[in-house]
Amino acid sequence: MSDCVFCQIIAGELPVTWIHQGERCVAFMDIRPLTTGHVLVVAKEHAESFPDVSSDTAAEMMRVAHELDGALRASGLRCEGVNMLLADGVAAGQEVLHVHMHVFPAYRNDGFALKFPPEFGRLPQRPELEDAANLIRSALSDRR
Repeated sequence: MSDCVFCQIIAGELPVTWIHQGERCVAFMDIRPLTTGHVLVVAKEHAESFPDVSSDTAAEMMRVAHELDGALRASGLRCEGVNMLLADGVAAGQEVLHVHMHVFPAYRNDGFALKFPPEFGRLPQRPELEDAANLIRSALSDRR
């Protein structure tokens, strides 16, 4: 897609600092890093939503993120842990509507945090969990 920044990067139309170029996904340095060493793992195929990429692409993205986790820890960059974030949809915080995963070093007081909703910590009753599980299982079987 000509107006997608990630498609433009993959096509070689914009400057990029490559980390990985694979069959189904690429990884490159984020130009707005949350911490030094912030890498984006991006599907080569244009898809806005994670379920829209092939399962092979999803698997390769996770494999690359797994390798990056180890590389970041061994890199000498400040890294006490690693965050991996795939925001799927605008409501989830996705800003570039092309499937991608953030992989970045974490350390105490790095400034990154997830904000939990006020109801976090409320333990749902078992029937509520079962009702949600039934809906998910039904949708899962419909997708197969």
